[in-house]
This record gives sequence, structure tokens and C-alpha cells, in this order.
Amino acid sequence: MKYVEIVAEKSSSDIIQAMAEKDKALDFRLGDTGTDGMRQMRVLVSDDTLQSLLDHLQNILGAQPTARITVLPVETSLPVPDEEKRQKEDAATAAREKLYDEVEKGVRLDANFIVLVMLSTVVASIGLMENNVAVIIGAMVIAPLLGPNLALSLGTALGDVALMRKSMQTLLAGIVLAALFSAGLGLTLPSVPLAGEILLRTEISLDAVALALASGAAAALSLTTGLSSVLVGVMVAVALLPPTATMGLMLGTGNFRLAVNAGLLLLINIVCVNLASKVVFLLKGIQPRTWLEKEKARRAMVIYVLVWLVTLLILIFIIFSRRTLGS
Repeated sequence: MKYVEIVAEKSSSDIIQAMAEKDKALDFRLGDTGTDGMRQMRVLVSDDTLQSLLDHLQNILGAQPTARITVLPVETSLPVPDEEKRQKEDAATAAREKLYDEVEKGVRLDANFIVLVMLSTVVASIGLMENNVAVIIGAMVIAPLLGPNLALSLGTALGDVALMRKSMQTLLAGIVLAALFSAGLGLTLPSVPLAGEILLRTEISLDAVALALASGAAAALSLTTGLSSVLVGVMVAVALLPPTATMGLMLGTGNFRLAVNAGLLLLINIVCVNLASKVVFLLKGIQPRTWLEKEKARRAMVIYVLVWLVTLLILIFIIFSRRTLGS
């Protein structure tokens, strides 16, 4: 082990602490700030992480001419560092990286995503108009809507703003494309029958909310426990694609009342899917490892949950207002 003594500007304290945590420091201490604005910090690190810490410190302190790094040998340190705890932290880091790699693949807004959305929308629209549940389920299998939802929740859990932004763009693009394509079908087809499966997507009930919550929870569990992503993807698609296709079909035929109802159901489902998956990630302990990253994730999570809750309350208010006016 080595004791690294650092003298740097006070403003560098937080980022140096974050780097120490990232390099698995065994101990970190902050000293007093001198009259010259320089602050003393001490870090206890193992030999195998010393070089990584020094590299990070040199990058941080390179522009500070009066900064200093001193490395001191350590004969012994009590209590002995908990190796089992360190192994668990390494495993958690590996798990986070694996989760990130898996969801990142599902947010790519490329030609494959666009083609799958278009194909699944066509199949779902046909199933809705023919009142054929089997055809609708077939559309769910190929609908690529699982990835963006999982990435949005995971990005919030990890405080990754870039992943959140990319996943929201992909999810929005998929829904808009599905709505436009189904609206085009509604415009070009001679007639669109108001089949039972279509009317089902224009009614908002507690059953639909429960389905969306279960879909979101199952989506997060599929990522963290290895459940079949195909089956869970069907659940998420059931909550999102049929209401989107119904909304588009109704817009194409000029039935705006039913289109608005389907749109409200879609928005509620999006909120519930993302809220449920976020809760699962929290319960499973998916979070950044370093203090600085945890603070970023905490702020992102608060904003994320508040936005979805406020949106859900507004939608519920609109729904009950419409029902009251309708009666």
C-alpha cells in the first residue's frame, strides 16, 4: 500500500475525491485549507491502483503550478482492508458495464430500427382492424420498443444524461413513426372498422395501468436477472404499440375523439412503464459507484420521477375531466 499526499486548489477537492473512489481508494481524508487557497488531501491506495490514481491526479492538477503530489510507503495499516468487499464492488462494476452494453445496443436509431417499427406497425394495424389477437401478438414480437425504455431508466439510475437523451430520441422517433405510418394506412384504406381490439385501446382503465406497470417491472428484471428479453419485449410492446397504431388509424379516418383517447392511453402507458422499471433498478441497487456520479444520478432520478409523476397526475386529471364532461 501507499499513502498519497496531495496539495491542490480547494476547488479540485470534489473531483479528486471522485477519482480516488473510482480508483478504489482504501481511505480518503480532507485537510484544512491554507491561507493560499491550497488544500491538503490524503489517499490510501493499494499498489495495483497507485499508477491509475497518479495518472488521474496529474491530469487534474496539470494546470496548477503550486500543486504537489507526494507518495509515501506504508509498512502496515489496520484494520486490514476487506478483500471480500472489494471483490463485491468489482462484481457490481462489471454488472453495471454489462447492463450498459446491453441497453446501448437497443437505442440505436438506425435503418434496422426504422424498418422493424414500420413492419410491426403494419402487422399491428391489420390485427387491430381484423380483431385478430394472434396477429397483434405477432407484431409485438418484432416491435423494437423494449430497448429505448430500458435505456431511459438505466440512464437515469446511472446519471448518464447522454444515454437518457439518446433513448428518449429513439423512443420518440419510434412512436412518431408508428403513429404516422398507421395514420397513412387509415387515410389510404377504404374503411377502418371499429373492431373490438381498436375500441379496447380507446378505453382507459385500471387494468391498462396495471399492465403497463407490470411490463415496466418485467423489462427491468429481464435485464438484471436474465429473463427472456423476447417475451418481455412483447409485454412492453403490448403496452405501447397497439395504442399508437390505434391513435394513428383513428387520426387517418378523422375520428379524433377516439384518437385522443388512444393517445392518452399511450402516454399513461409510457409513464407507467418507465416508473416501474426505474423502481426495479433502484430496488436491485443499480447505481454508480463513485460519490460524484451518485450525486449526479440522484439529481437525475429526482427530476425523472417528478416529471413522470406530474405527467401522470395531469393525464389522470384530463381523463376524469373528460369523463365528467361526457356524462
